[in-house]
Amino acid sequence: MSSSPIAVLLPHGPVTCAAPVAVTEHEQPGLLAVLAAVPDPRDPRGVRYSLASVLAVAVCAVLAGAVTFAAVADWVKDLDTAAWARLGFTDRIPVASTVWRLLVRVDAEVLSTVLAGWLRARVTPPPVADRRWRLVIAIDGKVLRGSRLADGSQVHLLSAYDTSTGVVLAQVQIAAKSNEIPAFIPLLDRVQAQLGSLNGVIIVADALHAQTGHAREVATRGAYLMVTVKANQPTLHDRLKGLPWADVSVGDRRRDKGHGRQETRTVKALTDLTPGGLGFPHAEQAVRITRTRTVKRDGTAKTSRETAYLVVSLPAEHAQPDQLQDWARLEWHIEN
Repeated sequence: MSSSPIAVLLPHGPVTCAAPVAVTEHEQPGLLAVLAAVPDPRDPRGVRYSLASVLAVAVCAVLAGAVTFAAVADWVKDLDTAAWARLGFTDRIPVASTVWRLLVRVDAEVLSTVLAGWLRARVTPPPVADRRWRLVIAIDGKVLRGSRLADGSQVHLLSAYDTSTGVVLAQVQIAAKSNEIPAFIPLLDRVQAQLGSLNGVIIVADALHAQTGHAREVATRGAYLMVTVKANQPTLHDRLKGLPWADVSVGDRRRDKGHGRQETRTVKALTDLTPGGLGFPHAEQAVRITRTRTVKRDGTAKTSRETAYLVVSLPAEHAQPDQLQDWARLEWHIEN
């Protein structure tokens, strides 16, 4: 197995999401049923505990705050016999070493896929009030704290996050001595398998994924890409920076206040009609987001300004500045 399922099971939630739906007594067996689809790596001879039962214990314990194998075992130990029976145990329960030996052998990719499907079935998407609404999937890499491979290196995952429900749809482990770029297309494969289709979906990602191959692959699947451009793509970055932004009016402006801080975010967007366009596959619009932040401390105000450039593969008639602002901010959800 590639990495510890504890990391796979850790809850991922958006900054703001709808209240969770209560799990009823009638629905409790559902988790055991879906976990039964995970292949059991053990020899059938001498099996004492159902794999689905042990996985259900891990899921429930992690949701209750457990972050170690010992904590998972302690969680089930503290339950009463009626709860043990609902989880599929009879006269005995697994100890910490048993939990560890079994969980480290489970295929984390299959388990992640099964749990993502179960969570999607459990979560009620927020109501859509805007007819222009699109599903936004944020992609970002994470180094898992406390998780180590056999060589001592940390586990690095590339994750795809449904910003509307707070569910991590898929994760791909970054190979040793590699980076996130080769994992992008395998991650898209898993997201597409989970959703059934990527048609019309917005993929938002950071500057590392401002890759021409990524843009073409996303377009092939009927989806759209919105990606930040930084100095890792110097030619494209200079082209975006050199556009006539002074002649473009502000399309959207937002202001936030709190904790002695005031922030203003302005969005400008334009369609480059020059021959060759922006020089990035399927790019329809160039976007500039300016963040001006004023922090007051001890009676002194300090102001800073940050400018970010992005490209998006949706034309202006389908991606107005206020939407671009919303989509850019949705990427923060996976960061948090």
